[in-house]
Formats: sequence, C-alpha cells, structure tokens
Amino acid sequence: MKIITKAASAAVIAALAATTAMADGHATNLRIQTHYAPETVSGKLAAQYIDDIQTMSNGEITVEMFYSSSVVKSVETFDAASTGILDCDMTGGGYQTGKNSAFQFVGDIMGGYDTPYQQLSWLYFGGGREAAAPLYNKYGMELIGWWVYGQESFASSKPIAKVEDFKDWKFRSPPGMETKIFEKLGASPIVMDFTEIFTALETGIIDGADASGLANNVGLGLYDIVKYANFPGFHSMPSDHLACNKAVFDAMPAHHQTIMKVAMEALALRTALTFEKKNAEAAAQLRADGVTLSQWAPEELAKFRAAAQATWPEFADTPEAKALVESHLAYLEQLGLKQ
Repeated sequence: MKIITKAASAAVIAALAATTAMADGHATNLRIQTHYAPETVSGKLAAQYIDDIQTMSNGEITVEMFYSSSVVKSVETFDAASTGILDCDMTGGGYQTGKNSAFQFVGDIMGGYDTPYQQLSWLYFGGGREAAAPLYNKYGMELIGWWVYGQESFASSKPIAKVEDFKDWKFRSPPGMETKIFEKLGASPIVMDFTEIFTALETGIIDGADASGLANNVGLGLYDIVKYANFPGFHSMPSDHLACNKAVFDAMPAHHQTIMKVAMEALALRTALTFEKKNAEAAAQLRADGVTLSQWAPEELAKFRAAAQATWPEFADTPEAKALVESHLAYLEQLGLKQ
C-alpha cells in the first residue's frame, strides 16, 4: 500500500506541477521533425535531446517528435516549421541550398574544418551564430544549434589515397557545390539518390560513393562490395541543425530558450564523441576484414582544401552567403586552415 501511495502521490505532484506551469504561462508544446529513424544512432541521440529538455524543464517543455520525416519530406521540413505545420526542423541546412546558396555554408562546409570541434567552435565562438542568424531569420526561423557527426569517408573499388586518384573516378555525389569541386580535381561525379548507391556500386555504374561516415557506410554494406576507403575523412562534414519557427521561439519563456540551446551544445558534444568511437571501431574491423584504408598526407589534403575554397566564391551569390563565406575564411585563417 505504501508503494502505491507513493506512486500515486508522485503522479499527483507531477500533474500539479504541469498544471501550475500552464497557469503561469510556462508551458511550451513543440512539434519537431527529424529525417533520422528512431533506431539509428542519430535518431537515438535526438531522442536523448528531447528527453533532456523535457526533464530539465521539469515537464514545462513537451515535445511531439516525428522521426523518419513522417509528416513532410525531409527537404520540406524547414518550410513546414516556418509556416506553422511544425514548430521545429531537426534536419540540416543543406536541404535548403535551393532556397538560398548561403545554406551550403551552414549545411556542409566542404574543404573547411578538419574536426567537428573546429566547426562547432566557429558556430559558438568564431562569429558563426551571428553570421547565420540573418539567414535563418530571413525565412522566419531561429537557429538553435548544431550537431555534427564528423568527416565522411568514401567507398571505392580502387585506392583513394591522393588527389591524382580522382582522375576519371566515377562516384555518387550529392548535388551542389561538391560536384563542382570534384570536377575540378578530375573526377566524374554522378548525382544519384542515396537509395541507389548500393546497386550502382554492385553493377559497376560507379567506381565509388560519397555516402556517409565510415561506420554508417559499413551499416549500408558498401564495403561488402568495394574494398577501399579513406580514413579519417576530410572532404565533407555535414551539419545537422535544430531550427525553430522564430515566432514560436520568441514566445517561449527565457529559461526554456536557454534549456533548448544549452541542451543542443550537450547533443553536439555527445554526437561528436559517439561517432568518433564508432568510426574508430569500424576502421579496426574493416582493416581486419581486408579493406584498405588510406590516410591522406597533409600536402594532399591541402590540394583538396585549396580546390574547395576556390569554389566557395562561386556559391557566394547572396548577401547572406557572402557574409558566411567571409566569416568562415576569417576563422579558418586563425586556425591555419585557409588556403
């Protein structure tokens, strides 16, 4: 009876707390969509973020979470949040490059930073948030924060150990700036849907693929077909974001805003550390399985970075894009990564 009484008392206290929060105008109810499935590593990390903000707010923040882009397509999530169908977008800025090329420089800053920690330090301490805010605000959104899983690795049927190896290399590429960069380096990028990669490799339509990080590539089964990769990666490090409808965010109590932003910093660190471990484990297993992993020499990395950074101005065709490129270049110079 005591156990039941204690449980009942706890339930009553929780209900009273929630009622009090609503009465005080402190209730925040959010609808958030992510493109990640709940069973993936990133999906589980997103779920941890939701649990964190609900717990830290003592139940004042409640979230209805939609995984696997179950409300609208991934590319439509941003607009759905800005128009009120959803409240927040937990995908990434890279989906919005067609809206404004500036999103390339918050979605996937190719040839920029070496590690998630450098990229995150630009956002939080290198002027990045200030440079990105006008872009998000222009479309009625507020950037809450980033979570970056690290550099991606290639999968290839031949060695990818230096820039020269890109010559006539047919590989799956996402659309946008990446195709321009690799064409300059002699490769033949072929834009195709993510779901087509496995079959295209298997049938020899492509020689390789830019798909994801090493551990995710293992999960996709790419190294069951081809036996070459590069690790650590260097060419692409996508930034997933949490961005919320600005009117919704501005209406939230200040302590809820702080909880959401600080929890994103925790998610960013947790994500970077989680994938660092998983990629290292994947690398060890691949080597044991006979897959050749190439680590690029500094002079080869510099060649790629120079080609990438030379391409940036071609995509800096809006005021927001120009501001972001200038901000990145200034910070990269401080880090000694500007070419």
